[in-house]
Amino acid sequence: MAEDFLLRCWGVRGSTPTPGSSTLRYGGETSCFEIRAGDALILVDCGSGARNFGMELCKAKARKFDLLFTHTHLDHICGLPFFKPAYDPNFEVTAWAGHFQDGTKLVDIVSRIMSPPIFPVAAKTLKAVEFRSFTAGDNIPRDDDLVIRTTRLNHPGGACGYRFDYHGKSICIITDHEHGDPEVDDVLPGFVQGADIMIYDAMFTDDEYESFKGWGHSTWQKAVQLARVGNVRTPVLFHHDPRRSDDELDEIGLAAQAAYPGTLVASEGMVLRP
Repeated sequence: MAEDFLLRCWGVRGSTPTPGSSTLRYGGETSCFEIRAGDALILVDCGSGARNFGMELCKAKARKFDLLFTHTHLDHICGLPFFKPAYDPNFEVTAWAGHFQDGTKLVDIVSRIMSPPIFPVAAKTLKAVEFRSFTAGDNIPRDDDLVIRTTRLNHPGGACGYRFDYHGKSICIITDHEHGDPEVDDVLPGFVQGADIMIYDAMFTDDEYESFKGWGHSTWQKAVQLARVGNVRTPVLFHHDPRRSDDELDEIGLAAQAAYPGTLVASEGMVLRP
């Protein structure tokens, strides 16, 4: 049933974890989403927020799930070495990446960050993890009622967006992404068309963006613009700038809601049901 379909945010910050008094309400952990669709469990990105999720997961019954990476910049993979289920052979974790454009494999990147002198424990100790590849634009193969579509995004080194469709409801995750590539921009409205929930990279404002062109991130204004064109019910602003305080995110949220009623600002612990 569609009621069994949900998204939970374990990390919503961009670039680097930001603990401190000014980020308590929205949270300072980096990218990590839990998606439940009936009996299926999907983890999207393994940023610093994945550490806490892994601790909770070890208490639960779910032992088999997919881990989808939007890309492999450090803020989206830094939680993997601290993700407890990855070391437990009683789990089965299929890790996927589809953003590489040069033949690089996901296991290569994980092996680089999990090797001396960067990290004392090698990637081969991740006993539960099987690494798989796909090409952005392909569907992720499954044998249940959850359909996972993918699309290429505009980000240095490549990135991949995801759409999850389950029993007539849909969730899209569009991060890390910079508007302005015509080939990508032409595809996105159709990709998110009619989505119930759309997570979108809103690291900057339009005014700030002029100083950060080429960094691979978008704005909250572009989030609501895409939501309007794509007839998205609930856009959710995500990948918060590490400089951004809770009070500043409050202000952005109010402006975004005025521009597109129903817009939300992602926060740690937020649970959304399509």
